[in-house]
Amino acid sequence: MAGQGEALTSSSYIQHHLTNLTWSVDGGWNAHDAGFWTFHVDSLLVAVGLGVLFLWLFRSVAKRSTVGVPGKLQCFIEMVIDFVDENVKDTFHGKNALIAPLALTIFVWVFLMNLMDLVPVDLLPHAAQTIGIPYLKVVPTTDLNVTLGMSLSVFALIIYYTVKVKGVGGFVKELTMQPFNHWAFIPVNFLLEAVTLLAKPVSLGLRLFGNLYAGELIFILIALLGYWQLPLYFPWAVFHILIIVLQAFIFMMLTIVYLSMAHEDH
Repeated sequence: MAGQGEALTSSSYIQHHLTNLTWSVDGGWNAHDAGFWTFHVDSLLVAVGLGVLFLWLFRSVAKRSTVGVPGKLQCFIEMVIDFVDENVKDTFHGKNALIAPLALTIFVWVFLMNLMDLVPVDLLPHAAQTIGIPYLKVVPTTDLNVTLGMSLSVFALIIYYTVKVKGVGGFVKELTMQPFNHWAFIPVNFLLEAVTLLAKPVSLGLRLFGNLYAGELIFILIALLGYWQLPLYFPWAVFHILIIVLQAFIFMMLTIVYLSMAHEDH
């Protein structure tokens, strides 16, 4: 699997596998001097494709669901839905019909994106090169743009529901009158609460990115061993399955917790 990288140095092989296929408004494809409006095409296509796969799979199972003895796939889907629903009921204390579907979407979508890390690192990039595509990263959650994009979307929901439930005045009071309920401490309160608020999307996105990026990098380092990689690849892949599921679960749970806090009106 690492055979195509043998003509390269180890550093250039690693760099190649960590490079996205990009398109820039200013420079076109894979421009070195690309500006701000640069799109990571591979991350976007894989993420959207996996999202469509999730929607198609769950919709098709729902349309064919039976009240009798369910098939294996239907049983598995129902177990996932029940698992997410129980966590939402235990964690979210407000009333909002959006939270459970949102939590299910986040959990399954992030899990599917993480799962791409188990694909042998040379398989899809090598196939892409045969048709003229120079770079291909197939794990969207190893792209900081994707993880921060998702976390910023959650952050936008936090702000929206905080203002909707507590009002603009309540939101401002939350930022300026906590934890010290005195006007003299407004600057200190605002600094503390602003940092706490902004840390939510940053930590949410960086945690997912850091864990999956590190996992991908280890797979790439193992691939450098050539035919000797198999004794190391399979144990790491088995262990990495735990990380894949756990990080999807953590992202989902923190989203539920943050939105639950946004709905609390004291």
